[in-house]
Amino acid sequence: MSEKNKGAIEGGNHAALWSGRFKEGPDGAAVEFETSIYVDERMAQDDIKGSIAHATMLGEAGIIPKEESLQITGELQRIGEDLLSGKLKIDYSAEDIHSFIEGVLTDRLGEAGKKVHTGRSRNDQIALDERLYLRHAIPDLQRRIKTVVSVLVSIADKHKESLLSGYTHMQRAQPVSLAHHLCAWAWMLQRDWQRLEDALGRINKCPLGAGALAGSTLPLNREMVAESLGFEGVTDNSLDTVADRDYCIEFTAAFSLIMAHLSRFCEEIIIWSTEEFKFITLSEKWSTGSSIMPQKKNPDFAELIRGRTGKVYGNLIALLTMVKGLPLSYNRDMQEDKESLFDAYDTVYSCLEVFTHMIGTAQWNEAKMASSCVGGHSNATDVADYLVRKGMPFRTAHGVAAGAVRIAIEKNCNLEDLDITDFQRCSPLIEKDIFEYITPDGCMKNRKTTGGPAPEEVAKQIASLQDWINQ
Repeated sequence: MSEKNKGAIEGGNHAALWSGRFKEGPDGAAVEFETSIYVDERMAQDDIKGSIAHATMLGEAGIIPKEESLQITGELQRIGEDLLSGKLKIDYSAEDIHSFIEGVLTDRLGEAGKKVHTGRSRNDQIALDERLYLRHAIPDLQRRIKTVVSVLVSIADKHKESLLSGYTHMQRAQPVSLAHHLCAWAWMLQRDWQRLEDALGRINKCPLGAGALAGSTLPLNREMVAESLGFEGVTDNSLDTVADRDYCIEFTAAFSLIMAHLSRFCEEIIIWSTEEFKFITLSEKWSTGSSIMPQKKNPDFAELIRGRTGKVYGNLIALLTMVKGLPLSYNRDMQEDKESLFDAYDTVYSCLEVFTHMIGTAQWNEAKMASSCVGGHSNATDVADYLVRKGMPFRTAHGVAAGAVRIAIEKNCNLEDLDITDFQRCSPLIEKDIFEYITPDGCMKNRKTTGGPAPEEVAKQIASLQDWINQ
């Protein structure tokens, strides 16, 4: 047993809420194994908020005397204030945050404090606490996503004409712009924000009143509690309510996608920061060196974000595995939901913060990026498109462009460096104006389809993203 836990267990003042049926208290090692307060203490204010709503309803419904209801709610507010000020410290001998707060309330109020749990189980209580916590934690995460997108959009707005090769299969494909590429990242993050928003809508029903699994024989006013806590209504089935951890899985799945996107961005940053590419120079504040090689400047923060993606994936698998064989309704396995959920949340939150600083302080090598559009015949499709505009079927034009590529390979030059006579050997439809279409700049600027890399099209994307950020 850890010394910290041993001291907490030996020095604790609060009996377990379920201890009445037992003649003997649990073994110290058993208490350490089952306790969750180290994980769920972050929900203390949410637990208090839910208990205030519940106690208020108990008084209004006449289930407990109204004066006792007022006593309870007033003292709960003071407990919350004392925790925030540091006047009251968490007692880690308590089994969980619910037991701690109820124990403090009872210590302060005596018999009246014991009435706070009337008509309630820890099963519906934790379901409420988690939903209340997520309702304020997820918007914090969404704001951080918008901050990242804002930084990306700001950089993109300065680089609408900064050429950069697009890649497929990690081979040079077609010229785009840095702005176009950064907007691609931004749209991924916008979808991540939307997924979180959708999931928030699904937790906006109040679970309190479901009890252990079958509701209550007391005349609880569930709707009153829901309204006072800002829920749109109450959950529909008491068994489902206490057995449900879909929301933990759904949010962690959304976190996993955020990390997948960050990991992909970081992979590109790592590649682009190499001497071979040198598209980006990371700030020294967001790089590290080597203990043996004095010359090194490593993209460690990008690598750490990429590495921590595995932690979040692991948390998702842990949650899915936790529920896969559980019969209805509540099982103690479900206590394990919070550690995975909170760890995934914390990891995503910190990675978004680091990514924001890392990308926001980076410098871009426009000349190096533009040079990636030269060579590799990434303008071959533009030769085919030129012929299509002349009336040639695309499949035929594709073959003609391939013939021009072969000539360029034989002459060891780029397509745009071929002589007009070389092009006309491939097709008499090709005229001197082809050179206006096959420069890297021309290839990028002529791609004016919606969502394409032409500066005016990227400007529309930037404006759309900016509108979304400002919503």
